[in-house]
Amino acid sequence: MKYFYLTILLSVILASCTIEQKKAEFTEAYKNYNLSPEERARDLVSRMTLDEKVSQMMHAAQEIPHLDVPAYDWWGEALHGVARSAKATVFPQPIGLAATFDDDLIKKVGTAISDEARAIYNVAIKNEIKGQYRGLTFWSPNVNIFRDPRWGRGHETYGEDPYLSGLLGSAFVQGIQGDDPNYLKAGACAKHYVVHSGPEGLRHEFDAVASDLDLYGTYLPAFKALVDAGVESVMCAYNRTNGEPCCGSKTLLTNILRNNWGFKGHVVSDCGAIGDISDNHNYTEDAAESSALAIINEVNLNCGSTYRAIPEAIERGILSEEVVDDALIGLLKTRFKLGLFDPEELNPYNQIGTEVIHSKQHIALSREVAQKSIVLLKNKNSLLPLKKGLNSIFITGPMASNIDALLGNYYGLSNNLVTVLEGIVGKVEAKTTIRYKHGVLFNTDNLNPIDWSTGLAGRSDVTVAVLGITNLIEGEEGESIASPYKGDRFDIDLPESQIKYLKKLREKAGEKPIVVVLTAGSPFIMSEIEKYADAILFAWYPGEQGGNAVADILFGDAIPSGRLPITFPKSLDQLPPYEDYSMEGRTYRFMEQTPYYPFGYGLSYSTFEYGAIQLSKTEFSKGDEIVASVTVTNSGEYEAEEVVQLYVTDLEASFRVPIQSLKGVKRIRLAVGASETVSFTLDEAILSSVNEAGVEVFEPGKIKIEIGGVSPGAITTELDLAMAKPVMIQIN
Repeated sequence: MKYFYLTILLSVILASCTIEQKKAEFTEAYKNYNLSPEERARDLVSRMTLDEKVSQMMHAAQEIPHLDVPAYDWWGEALHGVARSAKATVFPQPIGLAATFDDDLIKKVGTAISDEARAIYNVAIKNEIKGQYRGLTFWSPNVNIFRDPRWGRGHETYGEDPYLSGLLGSAFVQGIQGDDPNYLKAGACAKHYVVHSGPEGLRHEFDAVASDLDLYGTYLPAFKALVDAGVESVMCAYNRTNGEPCCGSKTLLTNILRNNWGFKGHVVSDCGAIGDISDNHNYTEDAAESSALAIINEVNLNCGSTYRAIPEAIERGILSEEVVDDALIGLLKTRFKLGLFDPEELNPYNQIGTEVIHSKQHIALSREVAQKSIVLLKNKNSLLPLKKGLNSIFITGPMASNIDALLGNYYGLSNNLVTVLEGIVGKVEAKTTIRYKHGVLFNTDNLNPIDWSTGLAGRSDVTVAVLGITNLIEGEEGESIASPYKGDRFDIDLPESQIKYLKKLREKAGEKPIVVVLTAGSPFIMSEIEKYADAILFAWYPGEQGGNAVADILFGDAIPSGRLPITFPKSLDQLPPYEDYSMEGRTYRFMEQTPYYPFGYGLSYSTFEYGAIQLSKTEFSKGDEIVASVTVTNSGEYEAEEVVQLYVTDLEASFRVPIQSLKGVKRIRLAVGASETVSFTLDEAILSSVNEAGVEVFEPGKIKIEIGGVSPGAITTELDLAMAKPVMIQIN
C-alpha cells in the first residue's frame, strides 16, 4: 500500500515540477496563467492586427497561428441537454423544468449538462474536432417572459412569472458554470435581452413598446437575477425595444446592463441581429454603422458576419480601434476563464471523462425531473393511479409513439428515447392485454374513413389517449414546418382532428374511463378536452425518459406534483392583442378574468391542508424582516410532495401593481398524516413594488400575504385547491 502512495506523491511532485518549469518559460503575458483573465486578454489583443481582431469577434473565430490562438466557435446550445452535438442526456423542455418549481433540482440538471458538455469537449479536443456546437459556451437559458400563450417559443422559457424565471434560470446558470474558484466549467447565457416574446414572424423588424413599469417590473427582473448569479454572457434580441434595436441599445446595454447592474461578462448578438439593424429596422444605413452602434454599446460578439465591416467603420471615423479592443478584451476574458489557453493539468474540468455522458445517474435524473414536471389537471373519481394488473389497456393517439413529443426544440439526442407507449408497455403486468393504434393524424382528418381504432375503447378496461402537438406546430421561425404562422399558434385549441377523435373515443368507451395525456409546450383551450376525459395529465415535452415518467405517474410509482408555470385561459377572448407588450390583462399577475386553470395549479393523488399563517410581527418598517410560517399536513392516502407558494399583494399602492406576485417557493415531501412548518422571510425587497418610473419603492400601506398550493387569483370553486387564509402586514 505504501508503494501506491509513494507513486501518487511522485506524480504530484513531477506535475508540480512541470508546472514550475512552464512558469519559467512565459514569454508572453497572455500565456501566464498567474495573471488575471483581464490582463491576459489585454496583452493578447495588443499583439493582434485589426484583421485578426475582427476575426475573433464573430462566432466562428479563426485560428491565429503565430499567437497560438486556436479556432473556436462560440455557438453552442444546451437548453435542456447538450444539443446539436454528440450523444447526450435529454432532459425535459424548460417549460417542463419550470413546472417542477424546484430550483435545487434545476441546478442538478445544469450540473449534469455541463459535466456532459465538458466530457464532449474534452473528446473533441483530443481528436482535433472543432466547429459549431463543439465549444463550451452555451446560449442558454431563455428567460424571456412567456407573456402570451400564442408565442411559439414560449416552451423554451420558464413560464410567465419573473420571480420563478429568475429563480430557476439562476439555478441553471450555477449548474452550468460550476463552482471552481479559478475556472468556468462552461459558459451560460441569458437570452433574449429583452422584451422579446413574439410575434415570431415580425421579430426581425418589430418594436416592442413597454412602459417603464412593465419593463422593470416584468421583463427585466429575470435577467437581473441571472446577472446577480454571475451569468457569463447575455444575448441581445432581434427586435427593437422602445425604438432602439436591442443589439445597439444604449438604454439596455450600456445604461442598464453594464452601468446599473454591473455586468462584467460578454454580450453576444442573436444570430443575424446586428445585420437586422440596417436591413430590417432601417435604424442605420449599412453594416459599418450597425457594427459601430453595437460595439460602442459593447456587443462583444457577433453571431453572424456583420462585424466584417469593422475596418470600414474605423476608416470612416464612426468607430475607434480602441473601442474595438475593449470589446474584444471583454470577449476573450471568457476563453481564459474557461481555461482554453492553460496547461491541461491545471483545470479540473479537463479530467471529466466520457463515462458521465448519458450515465445511469443522468438518465435517472432526467426521469425524476420529468416525473416532477407532469401536471395532473383532472382526476375524476380518483381514477388515477391505475392498477398495473388491469386486464386490458388501449393506448392510442398521435403522440403515443412520437419521439418529437419528447424533445421540444434545441434538443440533443440519445439512444434511450422512451415514448409513452413504451413506458406503459414496460409498466403493466404480463396478464394485461395491450392494444395500440395511432388512431388519428395529428393535425388533419384521417384520409381513410374506415375506423378500426375507437371501438377498442369500449372493449378495454381503460383507454390512454396521448394527444397534443410537437415542435412541428410551435417553435422558432423556421423550425416549425407544420405551422402556418412561422411557429406561433394563433389558434391554441388542440387540433380539430384530435378533438373529433377524442369525442368518438368517448362515445365508444361508454362508461369505460379515458385518460388523456397531453404533450405541448403551451396551453390549450381545455373545455372540449375536459368534457371527454376522466383524467388529464399535462406532460409538456418531457425529455428522453418522458414515457417512463408518464407511466410512473399513471400507475402510482410516482405521485404527481408538477405545477403550471403559465395560466391556461378559457379562450383567446381573455387575452389582449398579441403584439401589445403592455402587461395589462396578461398572466396571472394582471389578469382579472377567471382562467380555466390558474398559474401554480396542479393536483396530487394525496390531499394537503394548510393551517393559519403565523407572522413574527404584523407591522413592518424599513430595514425590518418578518417571518411568515404555515403548517402543511398531508391529509391524504399517499406520501407525496407539495409545492408551497408564497404570494404578495400591495393593497394600497399609489400606482398599478400586480393582483398577486409569487415571492417564494418551497417543495416539501410529507408522509401520510405528517406535517411540516414552512417559513418564508419577508424583507424590503419582497414587499417593494415597481412604480411607473421603473423604480422599486417601499410605500406605507397594507400588504396581503397568501400561502398555498396555487396562485390565489380568481379561482373556480370546483378546483378544490388548498390555501391558507390571507393575513395582512402594515408597512409604516
